[in-house]
Amino acid sequence: MALSRLASSSSSGSNFLKPLSSALSFTPSLRRPISSAADDSTTLTIETSVPFTSHRCDVPSRTVDTTPKELMTFFRDMALMRRMEIAADSLYKAKLIRGFCHLYDGQEAVAIGMEAAITKKDCIITAYRDHCTFLGRGGTLLQVFSELMGRQGGCSKGKGGSMHFYKKDAGFYGGHGIVGAQVPLGCGLAFGQKYSKDETVTFALYGDGAANQGQLFEALNISALWDLPAILVCENNHYGMGTAEWRAAKSPSYYKRGDYVPGLKVDGMDVFAVKQACKFAKEHALKNGPIILEMDTYRYHGHSMSDPGSTYRTRDEISGVRQERDPIERIRKLIFAHDLATEKELKDIEKEVRKEVDEAIAKAKESPMPEPSELFTNIYVKGYGAESFGADRKEVRTVLP
Repeated sequence: MALSRLASSSSSGSNFLKPLSSALSFTPSLRRPISSAADDSTTLTIETSVPFTSHRCDVPSRTVDTTPKELMTFFRDMALMRRMEIAADSLYKAKLIRGFCHLYDGQEAVAIGMEAAITKKDCIITAYRDHCTFLGRGGTLLQVFSELMGRQGGCSKGKGGSMHFYKKDAGFYGGHGIVGAQVPLGCGLAFGQKYSKDETVTFALYGDGAANQGQLFEALNISALWDLPAILVCENNHYGMGTAEWRAAKSPSYYKRGDYVPGLKVDGMDVFAVKQACKFAKEHALKNGPIILEMDTYRYHGHSMSDPGSTYRTRDEISGVRQERDPIERIRKLIFAHDLATEKELKDIEKEVRKEVDEAIAKAKESPMPEPSELFTNIYVKGYGAESFGADRKEVRTVLP
C-alpha cells in the first residue's frame, strides 16, 4: 500500500511542480546589452513565484528589488555551481573522487539566495551536501576539486573530503557527516554571536531527513529559551536518502515543527524568494530569537553516488521539476524578459563556466597528496607533546606537534 501510494504521488509530480510564468511580474524591458548589465543604477522589481506561508509570524513581501548586475551574477554563479557538481559526478565515476559524495544540483537557489541576503560575518553551518555552500561563501573551484580528490590544496588540506568543507574566515563552519549534528553546533555559534553582541546570525542547514532528529529539537528549545539569533533552514528536497517525506514524517510541514518558534515556508527553487526570506529571517532573529525556514527544493541526482535516484521516484517527476521549477532556467527567463542578454550571450557564459571548471580540475590534479604525517595533525592542542604508539604500545611512532 505504501509503495502504491508513493508511485501514485511520483507519477503525478504535482507536489513538486509550480507554475512560473503566471507568478512573475516585470517592469518595462530595459533593452540594454550585456556589456551594460553591470549597471546597478536601474532597479528591477520581481515578484516571487508563489506566496510565502507563515507560522506564528508575518509574511515577507512578495515584491523583491534587484538590479541587472545581480540578475546576471545569479545566473553565472548558479551555472558555475551546476557545472561544478556535474564535473564532480564525472570525477567520481572516474574514481578520482573516493568515499562519500553528495551533489547539490537543483538546489543552487538556496545557497545563492541566502548569500545575497547576508554578509560574511554571519555564519553558516550545514550537512554533507556542502560543495555549493562553500563556493558561495567565497571558496574557490581549485579548493573544491582539490579537497574532493584528497589533495593538499583542498580547503581541509585533503583530509576532509566531500563532506567536510570548511572556511572559518568566511563564517563557514562545515560540512558535517553526522545527520543533524550540525544544528546544535549552529545554535552554539548563535550563542557566541549573542554573547559578543555583534549583531550577526547563524544559519544552520539540515535536510528533511534530519528533521526528525531529537537533537534538533533540543537545540531549538534552548535557542528559543535564550532568544538566540539562530535560523534553522530545512532544505526539504522531499527525499531523505530514498525515503519520501510522507513515509518518514507524520507532519511534513517542517516550518511548523518548532511549535512555539515561528516558521516560514519558501519556494527554494526561486532565488529571489530565498533572498527575501533570509533577509526577513535575519531581521527577525536579531530582534526575537530563532526562526525556521523550510526551503521547498529538489535534488536532481540521487542522495549520494551509490544512489541512482530513480528507484523511488519516476523520471517524469524529475524532468517535470526541471521543466517547471529549475532555478537557473527561471533566471534565464527573467534575463530574457528584461532584455539583459541574448540567448547566445548566456550560452557564452555557460561555455566560460565550463572552461573555468575544467581548468580548476586540471590544477587540482597537480596538487600533491597530503604527507603521511598529516594523519596526526589537527587532533590535539599543539605543543603538549602527545605521543602516538603502535598497536602493541611498545613503539612510539611519533610525537604529535
